[in-house]
Amino acid sequence: MGPGCGTKTSIVFFFFVSSSVWSCGLVVVAHGGWWWWPLQPGHGGGGGGPAAGETAGICASTVAPNGYKCQEFKVTTEDGYILTMQRIPEGRNGDGGTAAVGPRQPVLLQHGVLMDGTTWVLNSPEESLAYVLADAGYDVWIANARGTRWSRRHSTLDSSSPAYWRWSWDELALYELPATVGFVYQKTGKRVDYVGHSMGTLMALASLSEGRLVDKLRSAALLSPVAYLSRMTTPLGIVAARAFLGEMLAWLGISEFDPKGLPVTNFLKLLCLDPSIDCYDLMTSLTGKNCCLNESTVELFLNYEPQPTSTRNMVHFAQTYRDGVPSKFDFGGRDANLRQYGQERPPAYNMSAISGEFPIFLSYGGRDFLSDVEDVRRLLIDLRSHDADKLTVQFVPEFAHVDFIIGVSAKTVVYDQVLAFFRRLG
Repeated sequence: MGPGCGTKTSIVFFFFVSSSVWSCGLVVVAHGGWWWWPLQPGHGGGGGGPAAGETAGICASTVAPNGYKCQEFKVTTEDGYILTMQRIPEGRNGDGGTAAVGPRQPVLLQHGVLMDGTTWVLNSPEESLAYVLADAGYDVWIANARGTRWSRRHSTLDSSSPAYWRWSWDELALYELPATVGFVYQKTGKRVDYVGHSMGTLMALASLSEGRLVDKLRSAALLSPVAYLSRMTTPLGIVAARAFLGEMLAWLGISEFDPKGLPVTNFLKLLCLDPSIDCYDLMTSLTGKNCCLNESTVELFLNYEPQPTSTRNMVHFAQTYRDGVPSKFDFGGRDANLRQYGQERPPAYNMSAISGEFPIFLSYGGRDFLSDVEDVRRLLIDLRSHDADKLTVQFVPEFAHVDFIIGVSAKTVVYDQVLAFFRRLG
């Protein structure tokens, strides 16, 4: 041990992990072996901030160089988070090839967990959903969730404070989505079409199940929809959930889940001891066997992603897997839940309460480890009373989780269907 290390405290972790924590480092015992990974000051936090010398936002760095007009906006949520949004108001040719008269129909794109809005513009203009929509005549808005690279500010809190990270997808559905949708609605004066991927679908489903946003949204297109998670087949996600990874990090006082930071990286190394996880291909271990990724786009994707989220958010996803139903965050004890909810167990989100008249397009893949086919079918059972002409379902057998956002064939296979769905709405 180096100088300055404090008294160690033993913590028994579930399954195969026993850990001892010092103020200056972490020793992990697993499967009979010892590893020492120093937790140096300054590691593991702020990984979502701009890289050294990086000052340009998504508009200047990515969108404008492809020939599109782009604007940046700041939006403040009711709970004080200051988010950055991008707007691509028209296509490269100005008219989007439509010669339409009047205001364009707004579309809001919401990324998934551990990603940010950059994912919608990483492929070529012919293959990226944001550009495809803009060139088709839509007014495209891109959201960036709290804690990610361009949305790390708060009206009173600093992102280095644990209080900044006290949220999960509950708050994203309750505060963040109403803020971004409301902002687009206020700026355009039109009800908004919504496209969510992964966690972005859960945010919408949770909000809609409680009757929010129906006055400001015109429709929702849900790609790789996530509501139920009990049948997910991702080895990395299952081991992390069963090993209570998020809870471990919370117990260690790590409130920001930064996959590029040292604490999370060290725990991922530990999970890699499980033989079911191929740590030489973590993307496949987490998301499934994506069929249609361009190698150069994957390299670019990994330059920007993964992005940080809160440890509480990851705990909430693990709870959803273990509990079998989408429910509000479980504070871990009868008294805590009573104080928060007035009942001993967190309330479940009732997906069957979503209005049957609200138009939904749902596309899911046969090789997706996160949005498993059986979990999606369970969601579809909840939506069985939906008006037949208001629910469009697409199953893509060869697609996995990431194919829906950066797959080279996503435009012809999925995005053209999204466009057709929007156009049927008028």
